[in-house]
Amino acid sequence: MKNSKKLIMKLIAAVVTVTSIYIFAPWQAGVYYFYPLHSTVQEQVDDAVNQGLDGIIVYVQKTGGKAGFYGSGWHDRNKKIPADPKTLFKIASIGKLYNASAVAKLVASGSLSLDKTLSDYLPSLVGRIEFAENITLRMMVQHRSGIPNYTDHDDFSWSERTIGGDSNLNLVLDTPADFKPGSDYSYSNTNYLLLASIMTKVLGYDHRQYIKDEILTPLGLKRTFFSINNIDIKELMSGYYVGYDADFKELDQGYIASAEDVGIFLRALNDGSLFTDKEQEIYGEIYEYEHTGWVLGYYSIARYHQDIDTVVILFVNTVGDNTLTLTDVIYGRIMRILRMRAEKI
Repeated sequence: MKNSKKLIMKLIAAVVTVTSIYIFAPWQAGVYYFYPLHSTVQEQVDDAVNQGLDGIIVYVQKTGGKAGFYGSGWHDRNKKIPADPKTLFKIASIGKLYNASAVAKLVASGSLSLDKTLSDYLPSLVGRIEFAENITLRMMVQHRSGIPNYTDHDDFSWSERTIGGDSNLNLVLDTPADFKPGSDYSYSNTNYLLLASIMTKVLGYDHRQYIKDEILTPLGLKRTFFSINNIDIKELMSGYYVGYDADFKELDQGYIASAEDVGIFLRALNDGSLFTDKEQEIYGEIYEYEHTGWVLGYYSIARYHQDIDTVVILFVNTVGDNTLTLTDVIYGRIMRILRMRAEKI
């Protein structure tokens, strides 16, 4: 009976996945879903490059097992440097997991309150951000503030602007809210720009130093950085957009890390070893345990899969056209390979 139920659930999942592909994705990705499944992750990674991706990195780690590192394609296609699965990569919004973790820690210590408002922490924004007196810290963490997303503004260009900073905040000042605080959900990078400012103000020093001291160092993460200015640029994987020759690695777009560092962090986030019991309880109330990231030239996926107790990190250095959907399909194919392997063990 259990096996029958399990089979039915797999069939339902497959139907939902395929339906989603055909409704929302280019037909090529839908066709690729049906390609014969490779027997190993490395074979799938190699085939991903055949589908049009410049470079791909995958990190797989099961509790108690040795981590798997997989790479294919180019680290730098112009210089013909092959992809290295231990290189550095721009992880974009995956960085929100680190910032939300820092918020949870500061709330647990009493330095921050989830129920205090934007106006409490940054009173200069009253009258500049609509409903500042009603937007709580919790709403900002959960993207329920209604504050417009600066990266959606007409004057924001991924190829010309850095991530964060007052110049980007200025894009949304004195503009209407997307909705009344707490009444809806809308992903907004502005929320995390403001949270960074609030943490820095409360701490009295750069919030990134706090994240380094309280999260990166305790976990032994020596390959996680906050800016391209903190690294040897040669170690950063190049980033490309379909149809353009340009390499976008020189743009300062926030968090940079190795796949292994992201995997170690994600494991600690999910198994609770990153937090005290109080911090864990707070984090569980405010944010999620996985994330994707996108900036110009870079797409990343970081997830922990409880059913097989495995962390899987995927980096792709090609965006544009149908590459995002293709990458999601490739990630799904990798998970099918890993689950088949788990069933055989």
